[in-house]
Amino acid sequence: MTVMGHVDHGKTKLLDAIRHANVQAREAGGITQHIGAYQVTTEVDGTERSITFIDTPGHEAFTAMRARGAETTDLVVLVVAADDGVKPQTTEALNHAQAAGVPIVVAVNKVDKEGADPSRVRAQLTEYGLVAEEFGGDTQFVDVSATKRIGLTELLEAIILTADASLDLRANPAQDGQGVAIEAHLDKGRGPVATVLVQRGTLHVGDSIVCGEAFGRVRAMLDENGDPVSEAPPSRPVQVLGLTAVPGAGDNFLVVSDDRMARQIAERREARERSAQFASRRRRVTLEDLESALKAGEREDLLLIIKGDVSGSVEALEDALLKIDVGEEVGLRVIGRGVGAITQDDVNLAMASDAVIIGFNVRPAERAGELARREGVDIRYYSIIYQAIDEVEAALKGMLKPEFEEAQLGTAEVREVFRVPRIGNVAGCLVRSGMIHRGSKARLVRDGVVVSENLTVDSLRRFKDDATEVREGYECGIGVGYNDIKVEDVIETYEMREKPRA
Repeated sequence: MTVMGHVDHGKTKLLDAIRHANVQAREAGGITQHIGAYQVTTEVDGTERSITFIDTPGHEAFTAMRARGAETTDLVVLVVAADDGVKPQTTEALNHAQAAGVPIVVAVNKVDKEGADPSRVRAQLTEYGLVAEEFGGDTQFVDVSATKRIGLTELLEAIILTADASLDLRANPAQDGQGVAIEAHLDKGRGPVATVLVQRGTLHVGDSIVCGEAFGRVRAMLDENGDPVSEAPPSRPVQVLGLTAVPGAGDNFLVVSDDRMARQIAERREARERSAQFASRRRRVTLEDLESALKAGEREDLLLIIKGDVSGSVEALEDALLKIDVGEEVGLRVIGRGVGAITQDDVNLAMASDAVIIGFNVRPAERAGELARREGVDIRYYSIIYQAIDEVEAALKGMLKPEFEEAQLGTAEVREVFRVPRIGNVAGCLVRSGMIHRGSKARLVRDGVVVSENLTVDSLRRFKDDATEVREGYECGIGVGYNDIKVEDVIETYEMREKPRA
């Protein structure tokens, strides 16, 4: 059985508490890895039952992720804080669950806090059709506390009882595996990694699978504790290694007979997607001159390509941007999306279709940034989702104000990492381009993905001497007040310059 936790700031703590309690019964080490979905085992009436939890963000920008989760799961656990009561995200999550037609169990969290009023939560939810059993309804409400570990066993029992009463859960473990990708990302050492939930059949190591436009042979599978598993039966979440690309969140996967068939299916899907992307071509435009292009009648819409560090963030950003309401005169279309660094293929697509590229926590790969600057392709970098939404909305409405523009000062490649007492890690670097200035702003980039933002070059040395700046081609030691530095990382330094709107 698969269930999903929804909303409330304490929801993740509650799900982790359930997982801790289950893991500690068999392993003193506790949790080693969190993959967004995990399975726990509980005993009800002497029978051992397995429950798979899917953790979805409560942030309002992740509406699409919660909607997809409600469609994927068998049962929804609606987590509501006893001290806050019903919030807008609560009603939104409830609407997704009711639209999917799945049973609902309400977990009233934070009952140990001062000012908590579980009865108020029960009264509020009656307005939305969730009537507690003690009020004569059929919805189970359980009072819990994530921090004090109160009511966890009762919550698991409520989930089992509700499922037995409302669902007929059956799956054939003998057939080929089928399911859905919950999340996916690009790992430096392991390549594309997808967290998949098996819904029918059994997935085995060595199976040939197709997931969206990605394909490959399952090289290894890891459970929520990072331990290798050889097979994944129905309702089992696992991380799959061996795909050729990063699938999209929500893509369905299926097992096929051999690698050749998997490749053919994926290539056909990719060809259809590429044809759709190149179907409409426009003259290139930037967010700054969008208003003048609209007034001149040269454009009727804004085309975007979105790249992010994980597929869930890409999906959330796309969903939020498409909700921008600017009337019927102008539209917004996302013609490309993906996970990982911005590549030359992304820039070429932007050139061909006159699109703007949005990078969320990612940077251009080698030569892609130079190609974009040479061809005049507009690339926007964001680490806060609402900043991207506000700027795109302002451009569409013709309200884009003067702004500060990021000007890159220099880049340095990490060649060695030194541990300095009372200071932390210092990066031994070779300046690749521009100039590194002491006191300038910096970011740490690993394989095209931003690892840490808003850093500062606190120390800069040439051998044993302090330096105020180091030019291209010279070696130096750089301290940015951040310890998770690895060899081959890139330190980018920049400054913010005011850029008046043209």
